[in-house]
Amino acid sequence: MTDLRGEVREFLRTGLPDGWVDAIDAGDDASLASARAGFDRAAWLRRLGGRGWVMPAWPKAWGGDDRSPADARAIGATLAEHKVPMGPGGAGLTLAAPTIVAHSSEETKRRFLPKIVTGEELWCQLFSEPGAGSDLAALGTRAVRDGDEWVVSGQKVWTTMGHVSQFAMLLARTNPDAPKHKGITYFACDLRAPGVEVRGLRQLTGEAEFNEVFLTDTRIPDLYRISDVDEGWGATMTTLANERVALSGGGGDKTAKASASILGGLRLDAVLALAAERGVTDVVLRDRLVQAWIDQRVLDLTIRRASVNRRSPGPEGSVTKLAKALHNQRLQQLAVDLLGADGQAWDGPSLYGAVDRPDWDLAEALEGAPLVVRGMLRSRANTLEGGTAEILRNILGERVLGLPGDVRVDRDVAWKDLPR
Repeated sequence: MTDLRGEVREFLRTGLPDGWVDAIDAGDDASLASARAGFDRAAWLRRLGGRGWVMPAWPKAWGGDDRSPADARAIGATLAEHKVPMGPGGAGLTLAAPTIVAHSSEETKRRFLPKIVTGEELWCQLFSEPGAGSDLAALGTRAVRDGDEWVVSGQKVWTTMGHVSQFAMLLARTNPDAPKHKGITYFACDLRAPGVEVRGLRQLTGEAEFNEVFLTDTRIPDLYRISDVDEGWGATMTTLANERVALSGGGGDKTAKASASILGGLRLDAVLALAAERGVTDVVLRDRLVQAWIDQRVLDLTIRRASVNRRSPGPEGSVTKLAKALHNQRLQQLAVDLLGADGQAWDGPSLYGAVDRPDWDLAEALEGAPLVVRGMLRSRANTLEGGTAEILRNILGERVLGLPGDVRVDRDVAWKDLPR
């Protein structure tokens, strides 16, 4: 194990900017910040993924390093100690990869997994539709087989980061004569293919983080089919379970980072620092600060408990996802309330004028009060994305607590006969 850690450290010394490893050893934050200047994150992740150390326990054919679980943990721990990026952003590693591993052919795994771990191909989701959101199984995007390809037409919406992704997890109806949960097939869709149009959706914060996507006679090779034909709902459940764990930060460093970037807003320690800076004496605000600390501690322990001895994400992810979404909304509202009148108007950049570009940089665009207000506005989406709060409560009641399910009259009706 010592030799392995030494191997990782040598890899870091040769791959990171000069002074990075020495700054970590010395605990010198100023030198580390200097070493980070100009750091090429994308190039680093390509190198780390090419070495097989984004997912060390995977086979080499998938972009891993054929390591034992113990070795994989040691590699991950050493990387974490040195504060390096450990995986690409987007939905590829956290959502697409677990689904491909669980449901795809070996040929499909070899096609997609190596480029997911290096970040060469970023992924998003093409699940929700204008008429199929919470009732996802009602989706109507159609895929018709034509030899070794599928011809797909339809519309998707609320596609996070679709404008910067190369591939998407796509659900399409392949058998309209089957009940709605049947007859769905799960594909990988190349967003650069002819017939794909991605349009940005401006949201409350002024960003264009979400998109609507139109598919018109888009051709998808059968190699890109992730599930068995007409059996895509099981693969969908794999993706959604991993999504809820990712949004609650319950899957380790990689998903915690994904959670932080998606949920948005200030972390608890930043809110506490803001309160100290402003010298808060109001007893109600102080009580809310204490309650926020308690909520965060309980959430952390719940996430840890849900992660123990779990081979794959299950319905318990709905517990932590819902709890974190509600906690984050309360926390970001508290941050704005700490600002008082400064949270209503301020000198400096406009919250909306600073984010006209879809590739805007939050740290450069906003500071001070606008950053806090932006976090509160963004948090409004937390109880919608990744499963609405209402749907998650249904899952908790039926699949965690074992309560009787709601009456479903459309379970055995062919999709084509359902009213829409």
